Amino acid sequence: MILNLLIYGGIFIFTYSKLINWFSKLSGLSGSESGFRNEFLYVILIIMGFLVVLIVCYFLFTIFGGLITAPFNENISQIVEEAIIKKKPVSDLSFLKDAYISIKAEIQKLIFYFTFLVPVFLLNFIPILGNIASLILGLIFLFYYNTLDFLDYPMTRRQMSFKHKLKAVNSGGMLTYGFGCIAFLLMFLPVINVFLKPLLIVSGTALYFEKGYDIEL
Repeated sequence: MILNLLIYGGIFIFTYSKLINWFSKLSGLSGSESGFRNEFLYVILIIMGFLVVLIVCYFLFTIFGGLITAPFNENISQIVEEAIIKKKPVSDLSFLKDAYISIKAEIQKLIFYFTFLVPVFLLNFIPILGNIASLILGLIFLFYYNTLDFLDYPMTRRQMSFKHKLKAVNSGGMLTYGFGCIAFLLMFLPVINVFLKPLLIVSGTALYFEKGYDIEL
């Protein structure tokens, strides 16, 4: 939680401070002849900018937060697995080797993340229909990705290939998107996401073992 707070807080403060300075110049509020119109425009920009900051923080927190906290998240997931299957997961790997495997898995997910999201984002250059398609496809993918993200830890411990992981997530059907939807909403909310991310790791690991994801494909 402390690591998550430092990562998210750093990203939020840096992004918001940069936008505040930019908005001040854009609205003319920093000029010597600023008036009510400049102040009104500044307030509108701040409100819109706050939403932009949340979006930027979500994506950056997903990227950097996942990479930096991967070994610690893996440890949480391993404890949950032990509690569910009543057996300590067998692993003869050192902490550094385990950390390397966890970070490698995060990088694989990020490559998958951007491989899909970049083309979806480009749809926004098509007026109206492209914007609608981008929003719908983007949300569906983010729901799917969040489930993959939080189910990934036990799958990585089993040294599954990335293709095997995708098949496992697909096997969940609508449960995959239901869990992913809730996970996305909780991860999007500022401050709350910092404290609930460990809980989502617990939930994702439990979901993997208790709802039929732990199957041979």
